Amino acid sequence: MAEFLYRAVRRDGTIAEGQLSAVSQDAASRDLRQQGLTPLQLSPGGTAQTPQFQSKGKMPTRDDVLAITSELSVLLRSGLPIDRGLKVLIDMSHRDEVSGLLTNMLDTVKGGKRLSQALESYGELFGSFYISMVRSGETSGHLSDVMSDLTAYLENAKAVRGRVTSALIYPMILFVVATLSVIAMLGFVVPQFEALFLDMGDALPLLTRGVIGAGDWLKQYGLIVLLVLSLLGYFLKRWLKTENGKRWLDEKMLKLPVLGGVVFKYEIAKFSRTMGTLLGNGVSILQSISIATGTVGNVYIRDTLQTLDSAVKQGVRMSVAMEEAKTFTPMVIQMVRVGEESGNVDKMMLELARVYENEVEAGVSRSLTLLEPLLILGMGLVIAVIIIAILMGILSVNDVAM
Repeated sequence: MAEFLYRAVRRDGTIAEGQLSAVSQDAASRDLRQQGLTPLQLSPGGTAQTPQFQSKGKMPTRDDVLAITSELSVLLRSGLPIDRGLKVLIDMSHRDEVSGLLTNMLDTVKGGKRLSQALESYGELFGSFYISMVRSGETSGHLSDVMSDLTAYLENAKAVRGRVTSALIYPMILFVVATLSVIAMLGFVVPQFEALFLDMGDALPLLTRGVIGAGDWLKQYGLIVLLVLSLLGYFLKRWLKTENGKRWLDEKMLKLPVLGGVVFKYEIAKFSRTMGTLLGNGVSILQSISIATGTVGNVYIRDTLQTLDSAVKQGVRMSVAMEEAKTFTPMVIQMVRVGEESGNVDKMMLELARVYENEVEAGVSRSLTLLEPLLILGMGLVIAVIIIAILMGILSVNDVAM
């Protein structure tokens, strides 16, 4: 028997905390439910409990939204009304900004409005997709099921972002280390040998003179170059935030040899999962297209997707509109067409999202598998050239001395 620490909600909405013995975590969860408790947190005994909202910052984050959605889903499935569920979340919250958000939502609900109306005041945080999903759950009377779907959607989106981010960390560290290593060699190591080669003049090998010159140039103008690059980076970042800058960057990203295909699949996967989730919860196809298009980050792809809305309004099938756009791959068009013919567009869109998410992860892995050895070889080659240049210079000094 193992010991488990638990945090659960009673049927009256109050919070219960304690410890129990069970053969497994699943058995402990069943024991709690048999006692009329709905588990919120359950961990092996002795493990520190993670507070509900511990992230830093002055504004609620996407992780906070996921936590709120997950816990509210559990509370609604246990039979609590929405106002009581929000009250429980407020009592559980450990962050003032999250408590304030939930308190405002609770006040709105107590004022006779729906949860979706309370969320509209925080449209930038929750997004139109989230609010439309909640509205569809309220209309159909299955809000708890919708909150469960939203939890799964947000967890999947977080997992995809996490996998891509994790895959990029090592190459970025490698790139920074390589850059700093070359700067250290040119700026600090090479100048140490300059006095040795001072009187050699043209007798030094061309490669040695070039490396010494690069070291001198970096020593004299390194700070100026760093300042200029920082300013250029600052203004470039500001320009890329403008409509023209973002459109230029997004279009160039799609034209990259390997990365372009990954970006396209990532954006289509987001569109497909959003649309499939909305359609599966009773949202109309026109509204689903509009909301799902808004989740796409690439401006070029988003402009293309926006043509689907007007085409469908005119009675054109979505698969036909996609084919006429000449942007989508045959696989996307065929899967949408199969969904239209079978009456399961929502399921096919979710399947398309799953396929493309797997391909994105595989594409990122392949790209980084190629990038890592290239960075290592590039760094090794530059450092090897510097070392060879110094050795050639030393040998030249010995030849002159002899």
